[in-house]
Amino acid sequence: MKLPKIWLQHTITVEPYEGSGAYGPVYGAPVDVEGFLEQTARLVRAPGGDEVVASSTFYCRRGAVNAPTKSKVTLPDGTKTTVIVAHDRAAGRLPLPEHLEVILQ
Repeated sequence: MKLPKIWLQHTITVEPYEGSGAYGPVYGAPVDVEGFLEQTARLVRAPGGDEVVASSTFYCRRGAVNAPTKSKVTLPDGTKTTVIVAHDRAAGRLPLPEHLEVILQ
């Protein structure tokens, strides 16, 4: 089951992190993504194991965007932030909405 359309209330812009180049980080083309932005601070564990404070979490449909760690994100109010980690939330056989959870710095 897809994330219901009623949840697609906000649009963010994601520039996917593609790695390091000779002149620093390399990012893909900006992509606008619809979803739900929850702006609540919480403590999360980054991929390296460190505990960091996330400023917000964005929920969108699975496959809507590739948002690896270190991707640049522009929020609806123009604030620029970075992806801490993204979790693909598959429901399996459960009747739950499948989604991508993008945790932002």
